[in-house]
Amino acid sequence: MAIYERPVWQLMVEFAGEHPGLFRFAELDSWFQTRYPAIESSTLRAHLHQMTVGVSDTGSLPRVFTRVEHGLYRPSRSAEIPAQPALATAEPISVGVVLVTCVKTKRSAPAPAKELYISPLFQKQRAYAEQSGLPWFILSAEHGLVGPDEWLAPYERYLPDCPPSYRRAWARWVAARLELLQGSLRGVAIEIHASSFYASCLTPELRRLGASVSTPLSGLPLGERLAWYGEANRGSMVESGAEQQSSMVSELVDELADGARALRPVELRALGRERLSSGGLYSWWVDGEGARDLSGGLGAEVLPGLVYAGQAGATRWPSGGRANNTLWDRLVRMHLDGRARFSTFRRTIGSVLLEPLGLRDVDDPALSEWIEKHLRVVAVVVDDADALMAIEHQVLEQLDPPLNLKGMLPTPVRLRLSELRRAGRRS
Repeated sequence: MAIYERPVWQLMVEFAGEHPGLFRFAELDSWFQTRYPAIESSTLRAHLHQMTVGVSDTGSLPRVFTRVEHGLYRPSRSAEIPAQPALATAEPISVGVVLVTCVKTKRSAPAPAKELYISPLFQKQRAYAEQSGLPWFILSAEHGLVGPDEWLAPYERYLPDCPPSYRRAWARWVAARLELLQGSLRGVAIEIHASSFYASCLTPELRRLGASVSTPLSGLPLGERLAWYGEANRGSMVESGAEQQSSMVSELVDELADGARALRPVELRALGRERLSSGGLYSWWVDGEGARDLSGGLGAEVLPGLVYAGQAGATRWPSGGRANNTLWDRLVRMHLDGRARFSTFRRTIGSVLLEPLGLRDVDDPALSEWIEKHLRVVAVVVDDADALMAIEHQVLEQLDPPLNLKGMLPTPVRLRLSELRRAGRRS
């Protein structure tokens, strides 16, 4: 792990002072490669995310930059750039402990914790932690702080799904156990490799005990996190860009295929526009009664579970046009509250249910009532709009949702659905 004469964040402030105008990441990277070539591009990306106004909500680094549009930045006004963040020191602090997050994908039998979690993301986190030579632990939503060699049985618990009282107790429990195992945390630098949700729960408790906390990957989308570990682990783990994207697709498929994360429409709305203000992928799920209705309309069996998936916010290729849709726009404004002419999803469901529900047309209000009652949805933010269309294609190939038509292999359900869609348009 490289140690610099000054922290990277201070060098970023230096760059901001020399470049008062607009810039893209390539210019920032070039400036650093000329002056500080030991600093990896992935480190710069992580710092740019943490130091950009409104992009990252965790960490103590100053917000030096403002994002003008996708990929284009400018330095903030000089008055907005503090001399140093409140918790920073004049000298760089070497990391004392590394904490990595648990993941959904696990082995089906008990195993040491470092071997229980088997997703590509966890494998990269583990390689990074082991290569650091520092003490490292796993943050488990079920078990709190776990040593890599502790044996665990498979479990299912997702911290964001737990009530606030559990999350507060979990954070106190993790911090107290870390102090018990490592001694006083005062002055100890702790590096957290976890989602912003886990980090935001735990950071206040660690700082209360005097630790210095950093989250180097805060704000990075999954693809960039995988790439960051690929560069950081170079020498122990080298992957091509294609392998990195394959790993990202695998992670996304796991998330979208996790029915336990699916929200009812009323729960989705309760998340609020801000939580769904980015592009990404989604999967719609149907319950048993709803599956019987769909089967009746299609004359072919539709099983309860995942039935439809798609994306929102992908760059339009080959033109390169930027899409303005967010997950909130797609799922709430178009799928739940919109009209069939603006929603392929509503047109698909409405065409199938015209006869079983006795709908007047595909915009009958009864369709909205049926969706609210029988469907749930998983939404996953993906910040890389340029790669999103290609990612969606690979995800759909693996999920194979029965009610998706475009680019999918023909099946009896899809052939019948195509007929009903054409009839629905005529009506």
